[in-house]
Amino acid sequence: MTHLTTHVLDAATGTPASGVAVTLAHLDGATIDSAATDADGRLALGPDRLADGDYSLTFGTGAYFRSRGVASFHPVATVAFTVSGEGHLHVPLLLSPFAYSTYRGS
Repeated sequence: MTHLTTHVLDAATGTPASGVAVTLAHLDGATIDSAATDADGRLALGPDRLADGDYSLTFGTGAYFRSRGVASFHPVATVAFTVSGEGHLHVPLLLSPFAYSTYRGS
């Protein structure tokens, strides 16, 4: 069972991306939890532990940039991942108006 966290950084400004809406769902589309990143761009989602399986995090990137008066290309960024016995899983997102990158964090 896994505890899940994320951290969103705005690469265009070099600052944490606060207020980004994030939804955690099973890969079949059933929503588990949703919230927004804090002032440091961080968020813990879901129950205390996620069972093994396939999930997605969907980040509201378009709304984030629109709220700042910045044109962007991706209305959302969805990251699919598999939980397989980890105690903690960190899924960061590095964001700019026209690109994003992610990796398995620690």
